[in-house]
Amino acid sequence: MEKREPTDGPNPRIVVIGGGTGLAVMLRGLKRLPVSITAIVTVADDGGSSGRLRTDMGMPPPGDIRNVLVALADTEPMLEKVLQYRFRNGNGLAGHNLGNLFLAAMQDITGDFTHAIQEASRVLAVRGRVLPSTDQEVTLGAEMTDGTCVQGESRIPLAGKQIRRVFLEPEDVRPIPEALVAIQEADVVVIGPGSLYTSILPNLLVQGLAEAIRESQAKTVYICNVMTQPGETDGYTAFDHLEAIHRHIGDRLIDTIILNNETPPAAILRQYAEEGAAMVQPDIERLQAVGCRVWAENLLQYHGVIRHNANRLSKLILELTR
Repeated sequence: MEKREPTDGPNPRIVVIGGGTGLAVMLRGLKRLPVSITAIVTVADDGGSSGRLRTDMGMPPPGDIRNVLVALADTEPMLEKVLQYRFRNGNGLAGHNLGNLFLAAMQDITGDFTHAIQEASRVLAVRGRVLPSTDQEVTLGAEMTDGTCVQGESRIPLAGKQIRRVFLEPEDVRPIPEALVAIQEADVVVIGPGSLYTSILPNLLVQGLAEAIRESQAKTVYICNVMTQPGETDGYTAFDHLEAIHRHIGDRLIDTIILNNETPPAAILRQYAEEGAAMVQPDIERLQAVGCRVWAENLLQYHGVIRHNANRLSKLILELTR
């Protein structure tokens, strides 16, 4: 289907898909701009506080949802610190995140996880909508290149092996209807940034979600990570990230790729190398050869760790809506 030109109106409709810290960082910049945001967030996490609540309360893991809610919230800095607070002591409390417990309480009160997110959004004055990619219980698995399989999102990067593919169990998990409607009505769909195999693909593998993006008239943008992730994308270039997406859900999904082309200082690269990470190389010609439009910019921001510069990235996304 031919992609429509995005609206020239004051509030272009942007759907962002992913999870993890990278998505939350970008949303902090995007919420300051005159756009209408819907965030579709992974619920495949099974580690830490989220994993415990998933097991104890039979609820989807709230951690990625919490991060996105806090990023989009119009709250005082102290309230944000409270929602992100992790208990260090207490029998049963140690390790739990207060924001996760807040969402667990909301689900208990409302009786439904999606409704709980909506009510939490109202309480926190969230600028936009936050939706889980599915409201069904789902487990992420990975098949490695040596033929072994690893079950559980938190265990996959720790396996120390090269990933051939990831998959969901059950495979026929369906997206919530609101997510499909948001994609259908979007001017731009933004995928990432975030962990390729454990934050981005778990959303795209939800049956019907990638198809909805492909059938939508929205322009589709993939934001490539700045650094490789040990245990997931070791040695990956920008093209390798795109190829992994194609391998899982087919091509003709992504129109534009935004990537960083600025090399971090040598001292920072050495610091990351000690942890097994390196800069994702922007192999632009290979991306263009498969029909992708490439926007390569200096998107670096460093405050102890390398992140995308949220303001620069958000302005690039807004430019795509004009």
